[in-house]
Amino acid sequence: MALQNHIAKLTGGISPASVALAWMDWAMHIAVSPGKQLELGNLMQRQVASWPQLLAPALTGKPEESEKNVAGDTRFADAGWANWPFNAMSQYFLQRQEFWQVATKGVRGVTAHHENVVNFMSRQLLDMVAPSNFPLLNPEVIANTKATGGKNLMTGAVHWMQDNGLEFQLPGIEAGEHKTEQLAYQPGRDVAVTEGKVVFRNHLIELIQYAPQTSKVFAEPILIVPSWIMKYYILDLSPHNSMVRFLVNQGHTVFMISWKNPGKEDRDLGMQDYLDSGFFAALEEVGKLTQHKAVHTVGYCLGGTLLGIGASAIASDHAKEYTHHLPPVKTVNLLAAQTDFSEPGELGLFIDESQIAMLDAQMWEQGYLTGEQMTGSFQLLNSRDLIWSKIMREYQLGTRNSPNDLMSWNSDTTRMPYRMHSEYLKHLFLHNDLAEGRYEVHGHAVALNNIHVPMYVVGTARDHVSPWRSVYKIHILTDAPIDFVLASGGHNAGIVSEPGHAHRSYQHLPADQRGQSFQQAEDWLKVATTETGSWWTHWQAWLAKNSSDTQIKARAVTDADLGVAPGSYVFEK
Repeated sequence: MALQNHIAKLTGGISPASVALAWMDWAMHIAVSPGKQLELGNLMQRQVASWPQLLAPALTGKPEESEKNVAGDTRFADAGWANWPFNAMSQYFLQRQEFWQVATKGVRGVTAHHENVVNFMSRQLLDMVAPSNFPLLNPEVIANTKATGGKNLMTGAVHWMQDNGLEFQLPGIEAGEHKTEQLAYQPGRDVAVTEGKVVFRNHLIELIQYAPQTSKVFAEPILIVPSWIMKYYILDLSPHNSMVRFLVNQGHTVFMISWKNPGKEDRDLGMQDYLDSGFFAALEEVGKLTQHKAVHTVGYCLGGTLLGIGASAIASDHAKEYTHHLPPVKTVNLLAAQTDFSEPGELGLFIDESQIAMLDAQMWEQGYLTGEQMTGSFQLLNSRDLIWSKIMREYQLGTRNSPNDLMSWNSDTTRMPYRMHSEYLKHLFLHNDLAEGRYEVHGHAVALNNIHVPMYVVGTARDHVSPWRSVYKIHILTDAPIDFVLASGGHNAGIVSEPGHAHRSYQHLPADQRGQSFQQAEDWLKVATTETGSWWTHWQAWLAKNSSDTQIKARAVTDADLGVAPGSYVFEK
């Protein structure tokens, strides 16, 4: 393991064996696939046939627009890419991109996982050499350099030095804000400011109860289980886009779990600890504080997966000995949370036996996976926008994005204990134990079809972490009544979708239009109704419908002498 640990440090945690096996599998099969070779040959002929039109401007001196370059790829959206010779360079790049897309898909005999790895890596390598990345080949950078006399490049140089920990300033250069240890939006000052108190604390969680904002509240409280991959306050950002504030303003009693940021001493905390000392402990405390009223349970991302496991266990006959004291679950609400991991999207590219062994070795010495390591993996999934386009904007054009609360929260990284991270990768991503009925809680397998209470499930249209078609598979895992909503946006921005947010929409299928039999995701998409605005309002109406008809007097927050929201765990770095 020590040797693997050193290799992991050199490769950024990527398993060389896994990558090599994928390329070998692809290369050996394409070598004996004359049909695929003929297809690629025909594609190259068609691409070459388009070149006379691209070369014409070089002979005539008259620029011609290349509509495909402008419309087909955001990297080439600037008007300068329509002129010679930039249109030829971008077209050549797009042709190579198309070639490798065809070459790495549909090769008979290649395993699906290896095919996806090769396709992903070919795109990553191509993105590295895109002409938009190089100042002398990018007409937007060239024009900007001429207009500013090179000031953009000097500003970009200052940005690069700042981002790499070098405090440097050039005379006359006003660089934008840069990475610092101080967050632009501070919890308790700018974000996570909804009024409340910490009402329970153990070695793993703090439980926050938020102060009521209405004189009457729904009888059933809401318990939110966020992901421990991130700080909880993505659901309590600024006052205008805080989901927590929205819920309490609608008359709900809201409780939130805030996870401890684990250190080396927590290396042996596993999934069972996160269930017992996390979800179950919080649910028990909510029951005590609300006189065992049934609870609306809400889980976001990996917190939703944990909620699915916990709700399945509570509904199991085997679990009575350790769940009999818990309040009943009224509804299960899953926000961008997977329960079937057979198609986890590109995040699954990093999950196979070899890759997990490499990650285990990487975590063994330090006892946890760092936030920076997780951030690097997520950036790799969308490297075109999060790495290369960012480099072009900040280091070549010399611009900085203005910080916002979501960007600041994204920089407030967390860690994951060695054992827990290894277990959830093996049992969920690799072996898909939950969906296939093998996931065990206290020695007994649990199944999602134990759940019979109403479920509200949200997917987001551009989710790289929890692809919505994977989230949709909850329909085949349980017979519970499910209201499925597809929100516009990605994994984070699609969930933080407050009323009044411009350009937001969601799709759903009204109950009177649903059939009795299962619909595939694509069939659902064809018939779903599109609504303009925030899905929060639709969700609130659903929660009200599934709550008691009679509201009760607002519950005062218990003073447990543990401090006020946002608590102390959220500040751990």
